[in-house]
Amino acid sequence: MQEIKKIYDLEERTAKFAERVRDFCLTLPRNPANNEYIPQLIRAGSSPGANYIEANESIGDKDFKMKIKTCRREAKESAYWLRLVITGDTKEIETERQSLKQEAREFVLIFTSILKKRSENE
Repeated sequence: MQEIKKIYDLEERTAKFAERVRDFCLTLPRNPANNEYIPQLIRAGSSPGANYIEANESIGDKDFKMKIKTCRREAKESAYWLRLVITGDTKEIETERQSLKQEAREFVLIFTSILKKRSENE
């Protein structure tokens, strides 16, 4: 897979994550377990970006916080499904899985930080 450069525009970064999750899922072996896990991973992996866009268009502080909490929850869920999918022990696919898991963990930290800063500013 390709070298990933850090993107500091969070809308773009979450969109790239969703694209990477999609492309990763297309490389996974098909089996009964992955047939269940892959749709879950695709949904969870695309959710942080969609919810972050919604948070930026929120109608108030409570709405914003709820959307950011959803972003954080879905990032955690993405890491969970990434843990469960079966890669078939292909080194390239396993490397991408680890990279995606790290990105999901970083999103959790970023969204937690956003929530903390928002609460401090109240």
